[in-house]
Amino acid sequence: MALPSPEPVPALLLASVLLLPAGLASAASLCDSGRRQSPIDIPAGAVVRKDLPALDFRYQAVPLRLADDGHTVRVRFGKGSELRIRDQRYALQQFHFHTPGGDRIAGEEFPMAAHLLHKSDSGQLLAVVVLFRLGADNPLLDRLLPLIPARADGDHSPPGVTVDASALLPATRGYFRYTGSLTSAPCTEGVDWIVLKQPLTLSVAQLARYRQRFADNARAVQPLHGRVVLESR
Repeated sequence: MALPSPEPVPALLLASVLLLPAGLASAASLCDSGRRQSPIDIPAGAVVRKDLPALDFRYQAVPLRLADDGHTVRVRFGKGSELRIRDQRYALQQFHFHTPGGDRIAGEEFPMAAHLLHKSDSGQLLAVVVLFRLGADNPLLDRLLPLIPARADGDHSPPGVTVDASALLPATRGYFRYTGSLTSAPCTEGVDWIVLKQPLTLSVAQLARYRQRFADNARAVQPLHGRVVLESR
């Protein structure tokens, strides 16, 4: 059983997920009425296992460019870092963090998640979700947390500091895939979601430091409404 092909998300809406403050209302918002919304609780025993294509991450180290938008901290990327799935290329636009993690697996709530947002040449949005459990310090968060700007005042580029999004990828790349939405207004649907099965870790101290600035910045779990969730073998 294959996922239905989503309609490409218009490029202008990419700006909304990057720049709009959380909770901004829209007359055409799907946040309340949509039936393919994110995040979700991936149900135990109710996914379809398939030979899904491998995820070919081709990320590069780039100068760090980060911003506090009042809702989360975003790390932005220019050209060069991409995800390839078969013959489709998705350029990495940015990553950011949510606490708690949003998407759940069989009811398990994770204390944090990273969302890596990509866009294809046709404008299709694809979000890769990396979940975190409490444990050892996360090396990338160790570097990023002290550099979060003191206020929401645009991009900051500390001199001589680079970032490679590969540091957010777990060793194994098994995943779930479903069709969902943007998680902030206007909650546009037709976004491809890939949730990596292997979590990373962060420490209690790292989580507390992040939550001092961005506590409870995740959207609540949304109903499945009969959607199919695929799981890679």
